[in-house]
Amino acid sequence: MAKLLLNLRGVLEDEADDVRAMLDRARIEYYETPPSIWGISAGGIYVKDNSDVPEAKRLMAQYQSQRRARVRAEQEAAMRDGTAETFGTVLRNEPVRVVLTIIAIAFLLGLVALPAVLLRG
Repeated sequence: MAKLLLNLRGVLEDEADDVRAMLDRARIEYYETPPSIWGISAGGIYVKDNSDVPEAKRLMAQYQSQRRARVRAEQEAAMRDGTAETFGTVLRNEPVRVVLTIIAIAFLLGLVALPAVLLRG
């Protein structure tokens, strides 16, 4: 019976490609399910053979550890260089998106508070 190794919800394409390549190098058979049309399932990468699951999980843990270290190093380097994305840079680059997001948040907070306001008065 196949076991889920990686749920693809929120996974960047380069990370999924790395996992596929890792499984190919280790000669672990796997298959991938696509995301559903309605967004209920994001898809996943499954290991076909149960005997390969421990090795796949070990490789996955090793890969995630290496990726975490690399991404953190890249983020720290960007912070040192001043090229890291901050709220200020997003506001300068996409002011309309930021303003619309703030309006949407205020609207949703108003909807949440509306029942309390109506019951009070």
